[in-house]
Amino acid sequence: MTEASNPHDDAKKTAALEELLSIRGSIDNIDAAVIHMLAERFKCTKRVGVLKAENDIPPSDIDREQRQIERLRKLAVDAELDAEFAEKFLNFIIREVIQNHLALRS
Repeated sequence: MTEASNPHDDAKKTAALEELLSIRGSIDNIDAAVIHMLAERFKCTKRVGVLKAENDIPPSDIDREQRQIERLRKLAVDAELDAEFAEKFLNFIIREVIQNHLALRS
């Protein structure tokens, strides 16, 4: 014997699904913004790489990288984001930027 569905439970589930769709829409918008922001960031770092290559400046600046990591970790804590995650994310970006700078020298 099947249980009859409870109209209250159905309405609650429908409301939850609508909220889920709304939240996912916001996530999709944020993802799009992150991609566009990364694209702009890499346009800037490409310009930095060209300047470094043209002026015989090393592709990596360890002091700046460390300052940026410390700054980003503080921003992450202030934003209630895991600082370890933020550091891993920035380190990934830094590695990509350095690879791009090395490629510009070739």
